[in-house]
Order: sequence, then structure tokens, then C-alpha cells
Amino acid sequence: MVIDASAIVPVVKIQEGLVEATAEDAVAAEEPLEIRLLFGPENNRQIQNVAVTMRTPGHDADLATGFLFTEGIIKAHSDVAEAGHSFIACAENRENTIQVNLQSHIIPNLRNADRNFYTTSSCGVCGKSSINAIRTVSAYDESITDDVVLQSALLYQLPDLLRQHQQVFESTGGLHASALFSLQGELLAVREDVGRHNALDKLIGISLRNGWLPLHNKVLLLSGRISFELVQKAAMAGIKIVAAIGAPSSLAIQLAQEFNITLVGFLRHQRFNIYTAAHRISTV
Repeated sequence: MVIDASAIVPVVKIQEGLVEATAEDAVAAEEPLEIRLLFGPENNRQIQNVAVTMRTPGHDADLATGFLFTEGIIKAHSDVAEAGHSFIACAENRENTIQVNLQSHIIPNLRNADRNFYTTSSCGVCGKSSINAIRTVSAYDESITDDVVLQSALLYQLPDLLRQHQQVFESTGGLHASALFSLQGELLAVREDVGRHNALDKLIGISLRNGWLPLHNKVLLLSGRISFELVQKAAMAGIKIVAAIGAPSSLAIQLAQEFNITLVGFLRHQRFNIYTAAHRISTV
């Protein structure tokens, strides 16, 4: 079983049709993670399997709580009594199963649990029946005072700052990253995963644990493209500025417009595009 963020595999290197060398190579680890939820009053506790996701091992508790929050199943980190692998009785699958135990008085919002979540490293919303089912409503007031401004000169610096902290990417080249910055450019946290949605759930999970939410005065940086589900997760966490090295999708732009989120794409080589809510980026 792979328990690290990377694995060493044999590889035959070919260049211009010729065998250049046989060697070992580091690749990103990918393992299934089953997320279980324990809830109910003390005299009637029940377990429900909520999701299976293909993830890079590590920060599994943050991934699970971040996922439950961004899916609207829990409302705050205080809903959680504890989360971990140690509650799993079957030792064979313990490292690939995470159980989140809710406080006995918390009733999880499982109205959409029958969607049979199966998330993969390429698609964070597979199995959901409709766009309306995944447009989760944020717990935070969208009309909050809109006085957040980020200097473009600082925005240019963020990709390099992120790259310096992508430890597993440097050795494998195979992971997505999500990073949280202050408006002054301080890196607060970074998480990597084979799944871009998992990386963001891990980041939101640690933000929940540290009591940082809502993240109105923070900047989210994504190492790849911006998809609908990433904007949805950002909206759930109260994030108002989302920037990415890659491009946004049309649905991501539409949702960012609805939630009044500043969406920045193609942030590289001292340039970027602003797709929504440009008033938060200062170029002077």
C-alpha cells in the first residue's frame, strides 16, 4: 500500500527512438479514500458512507472535513468531534478509510447523499444528477462589505511563491496545488493532491481547523485551471479572490459572477486576465 505522497517506480527512458537509460522515477501517489460519517444521538449513533475519492495520501482528516463543509453536509468545524483512521476496525483498509465523528447534537445535511458521490482525480462532481444539485449555497453573507483590494504587483509574485512550496510536485511533476495567501502576500497554507478539488478541500479543511473562515480577506491560488466545482468550493469558504495559472471554464466564470468573486486566470509571465469583479485588483 502506498502511504506516501509519492512512489518510486522503474522506468525505461526513451529519447529519439533509442533507449537512453533504465532508472527509477518518482510519481505522484494515488489511492482511494472512503469518507465515512458517524452521527446521531449517543443512544442511536449511525454510520453512513458518504464518498469515495481518488486522492494523494496525506492530510486525510482535513480533506474529509473540507469536503463535508464544501458539500454543505456540515456547517462548521465545531460540528466535528474527531476525525481519523483509527476508528476503522478493518486494519486492511484503515489507511484508505477516514471516519468523521460528529457531535451528538449535530444533524448533518444529507439530503443529497443519495447522489452516491464518487469523485475522481479528474472530476470533482461525477455522479451528481444536475447543475442545480451542485450549486451549494454558501453559509456566508455575500453582501459583506466589499472593500478587499489586491495590488497587481503582489499578484505577479504569487506563482513563484507557490512553486517554492510545492515539494512533491518538484519530485513528481504530477500534482495540483491550492494555496492561501494574505493580501500582503504571506503564504498561509498550501496543499497538493492528484485531484485539484481534493487539494482545495484539504486547504479549506485546515482553514476550518484553524478557525480562519470565512476567508473574505484571503487570496486563493490554483496551480491549474479553474473549474466550476473549485469556484463553488471557494464560495462556500467565503473566498472573494481566486487566481489560477490556467484558464477558467465558462461555468466557472458564470458562478464567480453570481457569487461576486474576482476570478483571475492565466497568471504567469507578468500577465493575467480578470474575468469577473475586476474592482478588487489594483493596477496602480
